[in-house]
Amino acid sequence: MTASAEPRRIYPDRPWVGVGVCVRRGGRVLLVRRGRPPRMGEWGIPGGAQRLGETLAEAAAREVLEETGLRIENPRILTAVDAITRDTSLRVEYHYTLVEIVAESPEGEARAGDDALEVCWAAPDEIDALVAWDETRRIIRLALAVD
Repeated sequence: MTASAEPRRIYPDRPWVGVGVCVRRGGRVLLVRRGRPPRMGEWGIPGGAQRLGETLAEAAAREVLEETGLRIENPRILTAVDAITRDTSLRVEYHYTLVEIVAESPEGEARAGDDALEVCWAAPDEIDALVAWDETRRIIRLALAVD
C-alpha cells in the first residue's frame, strides 16, 4: 500500500483499533507524556494502533517497548473505550476503539522513546494531578484494583 493509499488517522473513514496499556510495578503505573495528537503533551498510558496480523497482546508489548523500552509480562484485557475527538465544526477528527490492557513490568528502566516525550512511574495519589482525561484516570484506577 502506498503512503497516499494508507488509511487516514485524522478525519478517518472508519474507527481505528488501538491498545492502551496500564503497566504496573510496585503499586505504581507507568505514564507517558504524549508526543503526538490526539492529546499531545498530556500524560497517559502507553499505547497505539494495532497492526494487521498482530494480536492485542502483541500490539501491547510492541507499543510499550517502542514508547518506554520496557518489556511487559502477563498482558490481559481490562476493558474497552471509545475515544472520539471532534473538531470545532463537530466533524470526527479522531476515532479509536481502544482495548485497554493491564500488564506488569517487573524490571528495567523506563525511557522515553518513539512518540513519548517523557515517562514516569506514578503512585495512585499522583494520577489525578498528572492525567487530564477522565477515562484514562478511570482505567488506571481499574488496573490498580485488579489482581
